[in-house]
Amino acid sequence: MRKNIKLTALAATVSALALGLTACGSSSDPSSTKADGGKTDESKPLVIAASPSPHADVLKFVQDNLAAKAGLKLEVKEFTDYVLPNTATQQGQVDANYFQHVPYLDDFNKKNGTDIVPVVNVHLEPLGLYSKKFKAITDIKAGQTIAVPNDPTNEGRALQLLAANKLITLKEGVGTAAKLSDITDKKGLEFKELEAATVPRALNDVDAAVINGNYAIEAKLVPAKDALVLEKAEGNPYANILAVKNGNQDDPRIQKLAKLLNSDEVKKFIDDKYQGSVIPAFGKPAA
Repeated sequence: MRKNIKLTALAATVSALALGLTACGSSSDPSSTKADGGKTDESKPLVIAASPSPHADVLKFVQDNLAAKAGLKLEVKEFTDYVLPNTATQQGQVDANYFQHVPYLDDFNKKNGTDIVPVVNVHLEPLGLYSKKFKAITDIKAGQTIAVPNDPTNEGRALQLLAANKLITLKEGVGTAAKLSDITDKKGLEFKELEAATVPRALNDVDAAVINGNYAIEAKLVPAKDALVLEKAEGNPYANILAVKNGNQDDPRIQKLAKLLNSDEVKKFIDDKYQGSVIPAFGKPAA
């Protein structure tokens, strides 16, 4: 299957590079050790794989407003799926990615033998239940169909949202690893499993759908207003992260980007642009 990949790049002039180097380099050697034992040229752009929204939007804000002052060049590659950003990071085609939460990353590493690690939390996108047919969750009745993401972590997350709102009952203690077979009482509902990116397009064909926050935003939905119900932010483990291949965490360019992504300027950008549909997740441990 062909995947849509769009490259946007900003080449900002790096001034006084020597002053921006960390202990991983020196003013006479603007390079640092990479995961493969090679050297990283800190004057080269940092290439980041990201979902279009909100991830790429946040990165473009950093590009346009913060990167040059920090002595950082950024290139943003947009991916519309949840697989290629990790494989590209593992294979060194990009330097890092920003599109996923830790539970998804852990599952991906386990299943694919990859070695990608979180660097820093950036934001939370509350998962929501949406419908083109109904205005309230109480309108959903037996015999109706709900679409859910088919990847293990997001399906479990979706089922927990439905269970928390009394639409289904799950096995005791199943947690976020829940799957359809763990439903003990469907209350007459039917379920359609779809790739997360395609769920918004199915809204006209089902009675309701559980949609990831970034895909809801891309589909011009406003989670804070349009969702019948949203995940609660408090205690939520699904903060989206900046991630790299293990061994590249100390790349000075990665450290600069991590600091910028957790800056007051980015927090204000997220709050102003997304109005509660995306929530800054600064200050929480990434793993």
